[in-house]
Amino acid sequence: MYCEYCGKDESLPFVCNYCGGAYCGDHRLPEAHQCKGDLSQKRMITPPPQTTFTWSDAPPVEAPRDPGGRPFSRLEIRDIIIAWVGLGLAFTVALLGGAFGLSGSVGSSLGPTPVVFGIALVTVGSGFVLHELSHKFTAQNYGYWAEFRMWPFGLVLALVTSLIGFIFAAPGATYISGASISTEENGKISLAGPLTNVGVAMAFLPFALYFPAGSTASHLGVIGLEINMFLALFNMLPVMPLDGAKVWHWGKVQWAAVFVPLLVVVLWLGIL
Repeated sequence: MYCEYCGKDESLPFVCNYCGGAYCGDHRLPEAHQCKGDLSQKRMITPPPQTTFTWSDAPPVEAPRDPGGRPFSRLEIRDIIIAWVGLGLAFTVALLGGAFGLSGSVGSSLGPTPVVFGIALVTVGSGFVLHELSHKFTAQNYGYWAEFRMWPFGLVLALVTSLIGFIFAAPGATYISGASISTEENGKISLAGPLTNVGVAMAFLPFALYFPAGSTASHLGVIGLEINMFLALFNMLPVMPLDGAKVWHWGKVQWAAVFVPLLVVVLWLGIL
């Protein structure tokens, strides 16, 4: 998010309660950004809008678009790359059996460690990145500000849990901010993520079907298919802060129309 006064890229901007603008630490005070609000009036706290995700109770604001016209800020690109690589490392450790080999010899059947890392980057990374970007672009299509931010603790947690061969991954989320996001818009923005995972899974399906079993391409297809279908189903659970909770709030019929077929396919594939 960019400071409305100096244009500085600020990951945690301050919101002026007089004019409603977003500013960096240097220009957070009314006198520092030449506030045009009515300073004689009682300060009003702007209530937070409905968003796909928020890290805190601080009121998000509708931020200006990048003055340079760039679809991604430098901070957002950095966060996406770090989260992508971090997830790739975590899933590589898990696929290799974890630190104590609790998953047997899965890693040896997939190939050497660099190959496993490549598979993890392509399968998990594509599913994760495209999932978050679908939230971003759908929100921007409605005219709202949206950017991805990594969660360092979530990445550390993913790496730590991968040591036992099981991953709890929460590498970050897409911040979405707007003053009038409707329930329907919020539901559609949230639904875009799981549906994107389904699309990514279908892209991996030919590799699973048409390449010899045991080959790197076959492993790529099977892992990409299973992980992305699982991510789609998991994110559709009607529990906050997952996407399914916002879709459920938008409409029970819309939620069931996506969740039930996903559950049937995941059970048929034997992923659960």
